[in-house]
Amino acid sequence: MTTYDDRASLTDLTATAERVRRSVESVIEGKPEVVRLSLTVLLAEGHLLIEDVPGVGKTMLAKTLARSIDCSVRRIQFTPDLLPSDITGVSIYDQQRRDFEFKPGAIFAQIVIGDEINRASPKTQSALLESMEERQVTIDGQTYELPSPFMVVATQNPVEMEGTYPLPEAQRDRFMVRVSMGYPTPEAELQMLDVHGAVSPLDDLQPVAHAHDIAKLIDAVRKVHVADSVRRYAVQLVGATRNHPDLRLGASPRATLHLLRAAKASAALSGREYALPDDVQALAVAVLAHRLLPTAQAQLNRRTAEQVVLEILQHTPVPQAGNPLYGQQPPGARRL
Repeated sequence: MTTYDDRASLTDLTATAERVRRSVESVIEGKPEVVRLSLTVLLAEGHLLIEDVPGVGKTMLAKTLARSIDCSVRRIQFTPDLLPSDITGVSIYDQQRRDFEFKPGAIFAQIVIGDEINRASPKTQSALLESMEERQVTIDGQTYELPSPFMVVATQNPVEMEGTYPLPEAQRDRFMVRVSMGYPTPEAELQMLDVHGAVSPLDDLQPVAHAHDIAKLIDAVRKVHVADSVRRYAVQLVGATRNHPDLRLGASPRATLHLLRAAKASAALSGREYALPDDVQALAVAVLAHRLLPTAQAQLNRRTAEQVVLEILQHTPVPQAGNPLYGQQPPGARRL
């Protein structure tokens, strides 16, 4: 079992994450939960899907998060005529060298912003599958490693059906978390008019963390302790989706892994060296719901995947404090 004699890493994590959070919230007003989820995904080595109606700041959130970190950033505007090679890259014949030279595509960046990802064809969307899961790209039998840290932040508008292609299950399953921005409160919208009315706040936004800082923080999150009871609780939640009568497709084992990684990142952001069942509970809807497919009858009854996950949370026993099944902290660990 890991003991935490050196606590500097998590102390640095909370301080650095707080700087990034303040930087993002200086542009995205009134959405602290969405900003925290974005940071959680970043530190958990996941990918983020932002889904909502047009004009609520999906792309602004992705660009603000990218600019708050001093790392390489590429933006891909997904369109119906976008080709897979535009994303991954292509080998071009060099007549002077008389050999093929690989020209990297837009995926070769540490933060990749995919705007309106559902506007591209399924063939083009599939170009992201290998890079999002294995963090590499294979072209003409040659494998190229992607930079670290690596994160895809994609946006899509669920209400625009013309000229769009629904994300296949394999693509959605690679996104750790799906978030919805939602409309701002009247107070936040008034503040937005003041801040965004004259100039874009992105123009003056400066990086508050470096890529190597984020890499160190990701390594610190990996060391967060997860008790066996918390692991079993996550497995029970995911397993319940596979047997629920209102679902024709439950969550995959990858979903269990993503749920546990996100819980570790959430615990670290809270200043803890150990994850609790509360961390799993708080993230279950965001991590699991977009992977589930309701049955036709459930859709007729207007049952959503989010409602099913909430029902599963209510019926799955939670390990309690003082109980041997509770998520005990490791020896020497403390709350920061």
